[in-house]
Amino acid sequence: MKLQRKNRLRATALGALAVSGALVLTACGSDDNSAGGTAGTGEKTTAASDVDCGKAKGQLRASGSSAQKNAMDLWVKNYMAACSGVEINYNSSSSGEGIVAFNQGTVAFAGSDSALKPEEVADSKKMCKTGQGINLPMVGGPVAIGFKLEGVDKLTLDAPTLAKIFDSKIKKWNDPAIAKLNEGVDLPDKAIQAFHRSEDSGTTQNLGKYLGAAAPDDWKYEAEKKWPAPGGQAASGSSGVAAQVQQVDGSIGYFELSYAKSQSIPTVDINTGGAAPVQATSENASKAIAAAKVKGTGKDLALDLDYTTKAEGAYPLVLVTYEVVCDSGNKPETLDTVKSFLSYAASDDGQKILTDAGYAPIPAEINAKVRETIGTLS
Repeated sequence: MKLQRKNRLRATALGALAVSGALVLTACGSDDNSAGGTAGTGEKTTAASDVDCGKAKGQLRASGSSAQKNAMDLWVKNYMAACSGVEINYNSSSSGEGIVAFNQGTVAFAGSDSALKPEEVADSKKMCKTGQGINLPMVGGPVAIGFKLEGVDKLTLDAPTLAKIFDSKIKKWNDPAIAKLNEGVDLPDKAIQAFHRSEDSGTTQNLGKYLGAAAPDDWKYEAEKKWPAPGGQAASGSSGVAAQVQQVDGSIGYFELSYAKSQSIPTVDINTGGAAPVQATSENASKAIAAAKVKGTGKDLALDLDYTTKAEGAYPLVLVTYEVVCDSGNKPETLDTVKSFLSYAASDDGQKILTDAGYAPIPAEINAKVRETIGTLS
C-alpha cells in the first residue's frame, strides 16, 4: 500500500510538471535550482522547502509584466510540482494589459513594472469591493541595454548618449559622443537601429524614469508606459525586442537581463559618473535597489528608486516588478491560492532562484514587509 501511494504521488508531481511545461518557455538556465519531489497534500512538501500549499486549489489566472516572465515560469514550475490540484496560468503580456485585466476582475493578480497610478487605484476599488489594489514588490533586476554590432562585443554608454540614441538624435555608431566613451574601440560607420516596445510597458516607463532623471537635458518626455519618442522600430514584449536585437546587426534595445543571458546578447556598461562604468548584473542591480525607500502608504509597498546613483558598482537602470492584489476584497475562490503562491514567490527559496535567472532578489528588509502583507490579504 505504501508503495502504491508513493507511485500515485510521484505521478501527480509529474503531471503538474507536464502542465507547467507549457508555461516554462524561456527560463534562463536556472531550472537546476528547482527541486523535483512529491506532490503536495496541503502541507509543506519536499518539492521546494518554502512551499506551503495550505488550502490552495483549482486554477489561478494572472497576467501582466513580461519583465518577470522568466521568474514567474520558475515559480510556477516549482509551485505546481509541490501543490497537487493547483494550476497557475500567468499570461505574459505587458504591465498595462495586466492592470486592465486586474481592474476588470478577469485575473486574481497582475504583474506590473511600475506602481499603480492614482486613477488605477481608484478603478481597483470597484473590483476589490471592500479594499483597493496594492503593490507588492516581488522581482528586481537591471534593465539591460542589449546591442548587436559586428566586431564590437564591449560597449560603454552614458545616460545622455542613450537618450539621444533612443530619441533618434544620434544615428551612427561612430558618432563622436559614442566614440568618446569607447576609446580604442573600432566603431563602424553603421546606422543605429533602435528597438522599443510596441505596447504599454512598465519596462519602457522605467527606462523613461532613468533617462529623465539622469539626462534631463536630453530626454524631455514624461515617463509613461507608452513609447514617447519618434523614430525607432517597435517589437512586442521584452522577448520581441530581444529577438530583434539578437538578429539585426547595428541594433540596440532594452529588456530585462534574463533575456540577454538566455540569448547571449552583449549588454552596455553604463557610465554613471562614478569611478568606473557599471555592468548590468544582478549583483549590481541589487546595490541600487537596496537604497530604495517605501513610498506607499498602508499596505501598499511601492518603492522610490534612485536612478541617478553614482555609488560604486550600483547599476542605475533598474526596475522592480510588483504583484498587484487587493488588500481586501479578493475573490474567496482564489484568495487561498493567491496567498500561498505569492508567499512562495517571496520566500527564501523563491527569491534565491532569481539571481541565476538574471534578476535581483528584493532586499531582505523590504521583502519581510511583503511577506507580512501577503499574510493579511483578505
